[in-house]
Amino acid sequence: MTKRKDWPLALSVGPAAMNGETFDALREAGIRELELSSGAIDPFYDVLDFPHKAKAIAAEAKAHGVTISSVHLPFAPFSKIDPASPDPAVRAYILAMQTELMNAAGEAGIGKAIIHPSGEPYREEERAERMKCAVDVIGTLTERATAAGVTLCLENLPRTCLCRTSDEMLVFLSAIPDLCVVFDTNHSLTEDNVHYIRAVGEKIVSLHVSDYDFIDEKHWLPLKGKNDWAGIVAALEEVGYAGRFLYELGAGNTYAEIAENYRTLLA
Repeated sequence: MTKRKDWPLALSVGPAAMNGETFDALREAGIRELELSSGAIDPFYDVLDFPHKAKAIAAEAKAHGVTISSVHLPFAPFSKIDPASPDPAVRAYILAMQTELMNAAGEAGIGKAIIHPSGEPYREEERAERMKCAVDVIGTLTERATAAGVTLCLENLPRTCLCRTSDEMLVFLSAIPDLCVVFDTNHSLTEDNVHYIRAVGEKIVSLHVSDYDFIDEKHWLPLKGKNDWAGIVAALEEVGYAGRFLYELGAGNTYAEIAENYRTLLA
């Protein structure tokens, strides 16, 4: 078992936060670890020029007392970014683009990369073939991440996406030994979060923390929705979770409110 007191507060932020003023505000609120995230491709290239400037971005963050410890690889639009696509051209594009971003992250000392296993929507009858495509792509990307010094973390997803259940996640984990998991606390719609955590266990090395209504993802501040936070935290301790307590929230919460929520949840 691990102890919740050892999980540092962290936050998912977008490209607009990559500046000294925001880094200072985060540090002052007690948020010292960050995940750089953008669902779309363009911000990584057109806004940040991440493949060429990742080291400079990470160094500026460090100079202001915060660490970019993970990068959330882009996952949209689904027509261009879907590891489970049956189209070989789409899969080839994903391999090239995500590899470039992971290599840049590794060179910058960013140790984790978060990836979605699929797009959506999918019909039930196509899930098996989609799984085969995604396992192949994620397997190759895991090898490339390891070579770059990066841990690839597969995210559980909602609705018709792949990895909506722990059984599907375990298919990936059994096929790809070096693959790890980022567990999102507002994505499970058909399986209890505590059950999912226990099923995946020590493979969980990062979190996306938020709350929801059990109908669809909401990315609310915890305690606003229906999550059993006492049960979730206890299950994470039980499986030996030793990562960050990283919030991934919608707009409208101040850094101070997030820090206070963190102290309340882990008290």
